[in-house]
Amino acid sequence: GASSDITVSFAGCAGQRCMAASVLMTVGKQPELIQKIVEKASAIQPGSEPKQMGPVIDEASYQKIISYIEDAVEKHGAKLLLDGRGWKEQQQNGNWIGPTIIQHSSPDDKTMKEEVFGPVLSVYEASSWQETIEIENSNPFGNAASVYTTNGGNADWFTSRFRASMLGVNIGIPVPREPFSFGGLYGTKSKYGDMDITGDGAMEFFSNRVKVTSKWPSIIKPPSSLKRSHDEMTSSNGNGKQQMDSANFAGQM
Repeated sequence: GASSDITVSFAGCAGQRCMAASVLMTVGKQPELIQKIVEKASAIQPGSEPKQMGPVIDEASYQKIISYIEDAVEKHGAKLLLDGRGWKEQQQNGNWIGPTIIQHSSPDDKTMKEEVFGPVLSVYEASSWQETIEIENSNPFGNAASVYTTNGGNADWFTSRFRASMLGVNIGIPVPREPFSFGGLYGTKSKYGDMDITGDGAMEFFSNRVKVTSKWPSIIKPPSSLKRSHDEMTSSNGNGKQQMDSANFAGQM
């Protein structure tokens, strides 16, 4: 369900992947959904086994993530629904921080607008569909966006308005399958250069097109081994009339 998808998306790989969910917006109050996400994220344990999560890559990354959490809570009055900062004290080695969920009251909070690149999910309660689109599309990034709904019309409304290049409907990590390309949207910080990094764009970028134009000399008399018999070149069209296939394997008509 949605709660599992969202939890895996923001906490998988300790949130240090380009497709990690960073912001969850609900239209109106969704207490059951939020509670399920908190419960499932709370069940994640430190480690490298299934249902566990490893540390972030280095000390600099750890300090950056901590600064985002502190900025949201101490400067902007956001509420911590789940605080993963205690993981550091529980582990002897490594840069550990557990899944963290922040309830924001303003879409202008730093954590709502910038890439934390850690196991942190920012939650914001929007008043309308239009507000969610305005918040999403005002973000400088344009890699991906998803909508969870049971109504196809609702899904179409959002996917036709999202300002991102990889869109999902009831998908936590909306990476397209081959042959479609992975890449951000032009005009955002998620797109550089002229090509995507996979699919047709990558083939075009990392390879060279080689064009071969050929012209063969006319063959006056094809070798007997290449001649087709009269029976091979004659067929019936179904009306009893014989049709002559005037082509042969020597490339002559």
